[in-house]
Amino acid sequence: MNKSDNRTETEEKRVALVTGSSSGIGAEVARRLAAAGVRVVVNSARSVEAGEKLAAELPDAVYVQANVADETDAERLVQSAVDAYGRLDILVNCAGATRFIAHDDFESANPQVWRELYDINVIGVWQTITAAVPHLRASGTGSIVTISSQAGVRPGGSSIPYSVSKAAVNHMTKLLAKTLGPDVRVNAVAPGMIDTPWFDGVEGIESAMEETAARLPLRRVGRPQDIADAVFDLVNASYITGEVLLVDGGGHLL
Repeated sequence: MNKSDNRTETEEKRVALVTGSSSGIGAEVARRLAAAGVRVVVNSARSVEAGEKLAAELPDAVYVQANVADETDAERLVQSAVDAYGRLDILVNCAGATRFIAHDDFESANPQVWRELYDINVIGVWQTITAAVPHLRASGTGSIVTISSQAGVRPGGSSIPYSVSKAAVNHMTKLLAKTLGPDVRVNAVAPGMIDTPWFDGVEGIESAMEETAARLPLRRVGRPQDIADAVFDLVNASYITGEVLLVDGGGHLL
């Protein structure tokens, strides 16, 4: 699985596990870290071909298929990263899911939907973090960044279950920052509307993006690269922990 058998040449390089990184924001995060010389473990639950293709394109990366919502898979994913490179310095939780449900459609936002989204967005993040903590502590510069959402801060978003799951992630971030310091820093990035494959096929999304862009102070919706830049900054900001950074083009000002 490891592309390089010469550990001595790369032993000082940091290693990052980026969950949900076969496309969209996660893929851009992987690319941004790799461009800075970080060795990257690419992951997805289903998109194996896309994940393998991305890992092959990066300078020093491997791909591991795993579903973070499954406890055994989450533990195996973290161990695979350590087995591949001998260490783990950075964990970026990008794996997530949503359902597009109108907020007043209570029937569709049923308990099954809540469990599905919480399993991935909250419990999956928790399982991956707890599996990674011993290795991040051993790093000496451990950093965790979780992709949250503006919907976890303000009353909006693709559905109520999704938004509440992201609010839980935001509070988890602050609790873990207090608990894991000083060994590990824990932060989150909360994107506004970002043009990603998540929205492919969503009815009316183009007009919604145009309307959003017209209202934002920066007059555009976000790109995955915008979020990757913010993640990279938090990964390297040695005196920031417990921060939920809104990256929304100024949407929080409206």
